[in-house]
Amino acid sequence: MSSAAAVADVIEAFKQRGFEFVGKTDDGWFRLHGQLTPPQADKGCPCEVQLDPTFFDLPRIRLLDIPPELPAAVPHLGTGGGLCYLSKGTVVLDIYDPVGQSLACLQRAAVVLGQILKGGMIEDLTEEFFAYWDGWLCFVDMQGEDLGRQSCIIAQANGNSLWFITDNKDRTTKKLKSLGYQVTDQTVLTYRIKTSAQPRPLTSHWPPETVADILAWQSTLDPRCRRKIHARIKEGERKKANGVLIVIESLLMTYGFAVLYDRQCQVQKGKLADRRDSSYGLKAMPVSVVRIDDRYLAQRNIPKSKTLAGKNLAVVGCGTIGGYLSDMLVKAGAGTCGGKLTLVDFDYLLPQNIGRHRLGFPDLLSNKAEAMAKELKHLAPGAEIRALPVDVRQAQLGELDLLIDATGEESLGHWLCGHYPPPTPMLSVWIEGPGTAVRALLRTNASGACYRCLWHSNKRGELRSTLDPLPTILAGHGCEGLYVPFPASVSVHAASLGAEMTLDWVNGVYSPALRTRLIDRAQQLATPDCDPPLDRECPLCGS
Repeated sequence: MSSAAAVADVIEAFKQRGFEFVGKTDDGWFRLHGQLTPPQADKGCPCEVQLDPTFFDLPRIRLLDIPPELPAAVPHLGTGGGLCYLSKGTVVLDIYDPVGQSLACLQRAAVVLGQILKGGMIEDLTEEFFAYWDGWLCFVDMQGEDLGRQSCIIAQANGNSLWFITDNKDRTTKKLKSLGYQVTDQTVLTYRIKTSAQPRPLTSHWPPETVADILAWQSTLDPRCRRKIHARIKEGERKKANGVLIVIESLLMTYGFAVLYDRQCQVQKGKLADRRDSSYGLKAMPVSVVRIDDRYLAQRNIPKSKTLAGKNLAVVGCGTIGGYLSDMLVKAGAGTCGGKLTLVDFDYLLPQNIGRHRLGFPDLLSNKAEAMAKELKHLAPGAEIRALPVDVRQAQLGELDLLIDATGEESLGHWLCGHYPPPTPMLSVWIEGPGTAVRALLRTNASGACYRCLWHSNKRGELRSTLDPLPTILAGHGCEGLYVPFPASVSVHAASLGAEMTLDWVNGVYSPALRTRLIDRAQQLATPDCDPPLDRECPLCGS
């Protein structure tokens, strides 16, 4: 079906629902006017629907008349009546069903309108405020929740300036250097204020242009917050600052604005301006506040789960598994918020390692633990990562919340089980055969099987990964020596399993303790994920 025919069909479908075609927008979208009627409602609201002629983007829906019973600021309804009814990216329009998809969007908009009229919010749209609040970028790197006066760093790169609010200048400076920004001696008077109100744009006079506009808007949301904001602006004025940055912490998001005390920028707004208070006419600029603190970066993708922040972890072995695994652990918060990640490996990166290692050619002949720590500090400057370029049998690891054996060496795994008995939790991660399967075993207490227990079970043909014996494939020759070949994808599988079990551990999920992921589809899984018991023959656990 041609695009023109598809548009004609959609317009006809809307006409059957009382809409009429009224023309095109400046960017070529088709405009229709009609009634948007919530479910079970007797009457609707006049609205305009704008349709993308290619049907890749969501229809734009705007109320032509704002219902008078609505307050000045409501969720999901922006200036000019723009209706936020779907979060972009949560749905994919079917370009081969333009009629069905467009009508489904109209139906969804009607449901959201009904919720607005009832004073409710749609959970998956609660961050749509940012669609109406766009301004100068300001990054926040704060672990704590202290309110009031804050420290703000102004940094520059290539002639561009950025603001960074921080409660730890050393940590933030490391992050700035990794971005290529230089810290200047400039600063901005900054205040942090908390509110219990969710920010909602006004349906008229938006965005705010002056302090008077800001205060009027905040009065509709949280009068107490409005008073705090006004007091901070007046405080900055008394301190004779050039400007003030106000950061507002709401329940789900952070936003802010800047005020300049340049009297030439004052704009009197007639009735809105209190002539006894010159601050009302000061220009206010929206500021887009973006969190860059380590807690947020780790928590964002797992919002209802604990991260590894604040935990002391050690990864023994920074080879083909440990390199990828340590990377994933840092992304999950390891080494942040008072925690520490220790990497232990005495080996060096050689050319033959590069094909399946997290590190690459620039780290050739470097110690794996030190090179990996350097790489992770570059990726996460705020994390505390310690490298121990020694044999773990001579290492002093201190008290650990979790010990991870990523060496894949059986004898060393047995030694670690004996040297770090319960109550120290231990996770062993390894690859079986030439990438046939990846496995991991978590031991959290004295009643659970250790890595040595599993070795005894395997010797009796129990708890094996595959029904058939693991294939033996060796490669290499001459001075290089023999090795077991498998691609880097297998290493990533093993690291992913280890990261999954580590996050389960920190969230109190210890079962199943033994997990297997079959990689070779020609093989059959012998042991489903389970909780293996202590083995009577294990010299560490059997007695």
